[in-house]
Amino acid sequence: TGVRTAKGVVGYDLTRLIVGSEGTLGVITKILLRLLPLPEAVHTMTAIFARIQDAARAVCDIMRSGIIPRCIEYMDQAAIGCVEDYLNIGLPRNAGGMLLIEVDGSLPEVEAASEQLKAICKKDGAYQTRGARSRQEAKELWKARKAISPALFHLGQDKINEDIVVPRSRIPELIEWVDEVRRSTGLTMVTFGHAGDGNIHFNIMLDRRDAETEKKAEATVEKLFRKTIALGGTISGEHGVGISKAPYIAMELSPFEIAIMKQIKDVFDPNGILNPGKIFPEVPV
Repeated sequence: TGVRTAKGVVGYDLTRLIVGSEGTLGVITKILLRLLPLPEAVHTMTAIFARIQDAARAVCDIMRSGIIPRCIEYMDQAAIGCVEDYLNIGLPRNAGGMLLIEVDGSLPEVEAASEQLKAICKKDGAYQTRGARSRQEAKELWKARKAISPALFHLGQDKINEDIVVPRSRIPELIEWVDEVRRSTGLTMVTFGHAGDGNIHFNIMLDRRDAETEKKAEATVEKLFRKTIALGGTISGEHGVGISKAPYIAMELSPFEIAIMKQIKDVFDPNGILNPGKIFPEVPV
């Protein structure tokens, strides 16, 4: 009935059953949304670090500080370099990591929070903090963040991407582990994502025609999932299970939990016609 991470979409959420069920329990025909008023002010800023580990530590310290940013996005050195090659907007190629942070609220609240964020980032090793001076400048920063996925193909023609989540306090450990695996395997790895949620997009760029490299990459993905679970995380924060992660759900869910979910599936869909073959691999297509 829940996970210890800010996000988690592996299997059925037994509290909010239809949400995230990937079309396997029903077809949604109507949704009611609650709208929130726009904030009075929004401030967008970046913090540049020599080491990605320092950026990860800053994320933890920001969340512990009591400030609630509307988002904290992060990019590692490979992601920064790819985006700069793609857009040529002056991102620091030699940086180990970059945070893109936004806060909103009343003008006094935003000004106070922005100063606190700068202080925290500098304490954790940021050698540059910079606030967007206009809405257009903020838009350019977000353009860089959103360009990461297409820009990655400068590093390889094929991509394996996963969206694991760990508790925010464990992000530094995960980043250290990824660095070690990058060095030991020689694979081209890029990480970025929604650090404020502990949601890390892990990418391996490769040429799938190289069978040996593909085999190594797939073995690395399995190790990533095991490490994520060991850190109290989940193997899918946003993308669900579908087909590609179905073989791995038993890493995270017990046989008892999976059996309950299958029984729920049978109640909603006794004929097996709703998005068959998804989530549970042995359900026939």
